[in-house]
Amino acid sequence: MTLDYCELAQICAALTEGETDPVALMATLACEIHHADDRFDWTGFYRVVAPDQLKIGPYQGVHACLSIPFDRGVCGVCAREEVAKIVADVHAFPGYIACSSTTQSELVLPVWNGRGKLIGVLDIDSDQPGAFTLEDAVELAEILHTAFGQVKK
Repeated sequence: MTLDYCELAQICAALTEGETDPVALMATLACEIHHADDRFDWTGFYRVVAPDQLKIGPYQGVHACLSIPFDRGVCGVCAREEVAKIVADVHAFPGYIACSSTTQSELVLPVWNGRGKLIGVLDIDSDQPGAFTLEDAVELAEILHTAFGQVKK
């Protein structure tokens, strides 16, 4: 299946229009993004809950890590650096946290609120190596921007 980002963006915008609660936004986006592409085995959010600490948020897929510090894993590095991470081979990533034995590649995007404060990360795992592209990162970042009214610091 080829992912139509234009269609996904329209669906996500329509479903989240006027919503300001971050958990409601995360739950809706996790569901829509997860079911939009067969490459996406686990799709969800980790929320910033304390300085340098992420906790599981709304997601689609099997159980996952509950807590991730900013100094570990792809999600932690993304949160610490506030920069998207595309990892073609998670087993080659220093400090990778294996929440699922089937994950081969990962895409993680920072999520900011309308004031430019980091509120979490969007994490997408795939059981296919090299599953994610720069296009995926750019298009999904735009969907996040629209839903959260994101402003990067």
